[in-house]
Amino acid sequence: MTRPRTALTCCVLALAAAGCGIRPTDVTDGGTAPSGISKGMRIYFASDNGPRGVPRPEVTFDQLDDAFKLLIAGPSPAERAEGLTSLLPTDVNFHADAVDGEVTVVAPGYPTGSSQDQATGQLVCTLARAEVLVHGTRPDKVQVVIAGDGERVGPYRCQQFLQR
Repeated sequence: MTRPRTALTCCVLALAAAGCGIRPTDVTDGGTAPSGISKGMRIYFASDNGPRGVPRPEVTFDQLDDAFKLLIAGPSPAERAEGLTSLLPTDVNFHADAVDGEVTVVAPGYPTGSSQDQATGQLVCTLARAEVLVHGTRPDKVQVVIAGDGERVGPYRCQQFLQR
């Protein structure tokens, strides 16, 4: 008697699974897949959650030093309303050079003692993005060293500051 009951249970389960109302479909197109990194310049400003990049797609330049002007100018009024600010000192003369993806920021007077702070994150991430655009370095290969107050700190990668 258990054999017919087991067979009946299996038949009922098979019918329930087959008749669940989901019909097979053909392959559907999900559109174009995301590719690569975003286009254009990104400037990083301090926020409650760490450095946050904001796009500057209209900005083009051919020297790393041009990125400092954007940083020193600070966030737009709309970005400030969203809680973004610049923590970089405006009285420091920044200069940057790059060799094989290693960006060296020379900043006499820049405090390097708290090198994991948001100001350093702003600097590292903005210069890393500029290096990608100016020299075509792959984003995962860019490192930034900061020379300020008689000491060199780094190398840093932008990801160190964004993954908190």
